[in-house]
Amino acid sequence: MKPNPRQLNLLATVQAQGSVTVEHLAEKLGVTLQTVRRDIQRMADEGLLTRFHGGVRVPGSTIENIAHRQRENLYAEGKNRIARAVAAEVPNDCALILNIGTTTEAIARALLHHSGLRVITNNLNVATILSANPKCEVIVVGGVVRGRDQGIVGEAAVDFIRQFKVDIAIIGISGIEADGSLRDYDFREVKVSQTIISQAREVWLAADSSKFNRPAMVEVGHLNQIDRLFTDAPPPEPFPGLLAEAEVIYKVSL
Repeated sequence: MKPNPRQLNLLATVQAQGSVTVEHLAEKLGVTLQTVRRDIQRMADEGLLTRFHGGVRVPGSTIENIAHRQRENLYAEGKNRIARAVAAEVPNDCALILNIGTTTEAIARALLHHSGLRVITNNLNVATILSANPKCEVIVVGGVVRGRDQGIVGEAAVDFIRQFKVDIAIIGISGIEADGSLRDYDFREVKVSQTIISQAREVWLAADSSKFNRPAMVEVGHLNQIDRLFTDAPPPEPFPGLLAEAEVIYKVSL
C-alpha cells in the first residue's frame, strides 16, 4: 500500500507514542472510529502496525526493519524533499559514498543531472539509478548482496570501502535515539556504515522525521560524527539540543 496523508499522520502518531487507543486516533485525526479501524486494518495487514484489543502499537522490533517495498512508500514525499535539498548542496565534480536505504535511493534520483560525480555505493538500487547518468561514474562495492533490499554487506564490503577517502558520505539510518546514537538492524550493514563514516571528509545524514526516537538493535555511531542533517520536519525534543551540542548543521525541508 501507499499510505495517504491521513494514514501517514496516524502512523506518525503511533510511532511517537508507542501505543494508542482507537478512540484517541479518531479524535486526533477528526474522523470516525470506523475510518480509523479500516486504516489500522490495512496498515496491520502490511506489517506497519500491530493491533491489540482497543488500540494499536508499532511493531516495535529492534532486530528487523520494515520491508524495503513498504519503506519505499512510507514518507515518500518527505524523502523526496530531503533528496532535493541534499542534491542542491552536492557540488559537481566530487566523490561521494551513498549507503543502503530508500532515502539514499531518492537522493540518487535527485543527482541524475549532476556532472563529474564519482559515486561509491553498497546499494545496487543506487548504482542502477545513477548508471543512467552518463556524466557520473559509479563504483559498486563488493560483498554479499542482501536480497530483500539489494544492499551489499559483510567484511568484503568493509575492506573495499577502506581503499577510498571521499569528499562526502551521504548516509541513511534506521533510527536516532534520544541519547544521540544512530542505530540500525543488521550488524553486517552497521560495520559497513561505520567504515563509510570513517572514510569521508564530511558526513551528511538524510533521515525523515519518523527516524527520531525509533529503536534499533545495533549502534552505528553518534550525532557528533555527523556534519549535516537533512530532514523533513523540525526535530522533536531532545534533538535540537543534541544537534547543537554536536555542532550539526541541519536543514528542514518542509
